[in-house]
Amino acid sequence: MAAPREIRTDRYSYVFSPYVAPIATVRPGEVVTIVTEDAFESRIRSAADLPSKVLNFPFLNPQTGPIAIEGARKGDTLVVEILDIELTRDWVVSAHIPHFGGLTGTADTALLNEPLPEKVFVYAVRDGHVELPRGIRVPVAPFVGTIATAPEIEAIAALVPGDFGGNMDVPDTCIGNTVRLPVRVDGALFYTGDVHAAQGDGELCGVACEVTARVTVRFGLEQGRTIKWPRIESATELMTVGSSRPLEDAARIAWVELISWLEADYGFDRWEAYQLLTQAGRMRVGNMVDPKYSMVAKIEKRFLPG
Repeated sequence: MAAPREIRTDRYSYVFSPYVAPIATVRPGEVVTIVTEDAFESRIRSAADLPSKVLNFPFLNPQTGPIAIEGARKGDTLVVEILDIELTRDWVVSAHIPHFGGLTGTADTALLNEPLPEKVFVYAVRDGHVELPRGIRVPVAPFVGTIATAPEIEAIAALVPGDFGGNMDVPDTCIGNTVRLPVRVDGALFYTGDVHAAQGDGELCGVACEVTARVTVRFGLEQGRTIKWPRIESATELMTVGSSRPLEDAARIAWVELISWLEADYGFDRWEAYQLLTQAGRMRVGNMVDPKYSMVAKIEKRFLPG
C-alpha cells in the first residue's frame, strides 16, 4: 500500500478564514499526512527563549491549511478520522506567559495583580513519557489541539475556539477518534495544528506539552447533514464540544448539541435525552484559558439503543 500523500506548507495560517487560498485539495475517502508546527512555530527551544522576546505577537498557533475537500458544500458535515499522530522531535516545550493562563489576570479578565513570572520549560520525551522534574513521568497521549473548518464570513485568530472547531485543546481529538465539523463554506477549508504530547484538563497555564508532529487523517463527507457544533466519536463514547464564556455557557452549548445528536440519530425524545444525560452524562474541560473556553459533554455508547 502506498504511503499517504504528505501535506506541508511554509506559509502557515494564523487565522481560520474563508478567504485564504487552499494549500491542497483532497477527495472524500482520501488518507493524507499533515505536517504541523508547534504553537510557537519552533521559536522556543531553550529556557532562554522567553516568549516576550522570540514570538511575533499576535501571530501565534500556526495552522497547516486551509485544505479544501472536493464536493464539500455549505450545510454538509466534514468527517475527520484521526489515524495517527507522530511526534517529530524528542522534546516538548511549555511556558508561563505574562497575562495569559487560567490563574492570572488577562486581557479578558482584567485584574490589578502583577503578571506572573515569565518562564520556559523544556521537557524530554523518552520511552513514551514526558519527563518532568522530580522524576515525574507523564504518559504521552498526543492529540491535535486545533482542528477546524473555515467560519462562513469571519477571519478568526488561530487561538480562538468556536462552533467551527478551532483551538479547543480537547484531548479527545486523538488517535482512533472521529471528529465531525460543520461545513460553512464550499470546500470546507480545513485547518489543523497545535499538537500536544500531553495535557491536563483545562490546560491550566495555557501552554501544554507543545510539539511538532505528523498527523494522518482520513477525510469523509456527510452531504446534506448539518450540525451546529463539533462532535467527536470514539469506540465507546459520543462527545460534543461547546466553546464560549463563561465556562457554564460552553457546558450548556455542549449538552444541547449532545441532546440534539441523541434526538436525531438514536430515537430519543428531548426529555428522555435530558434525563439520560442528567443521570449518566460526563463532562471535561478542554481549555479554560483561551478567548473562549471549551467544554466536552459525553455519553457512553453502552447507554444507547443497540
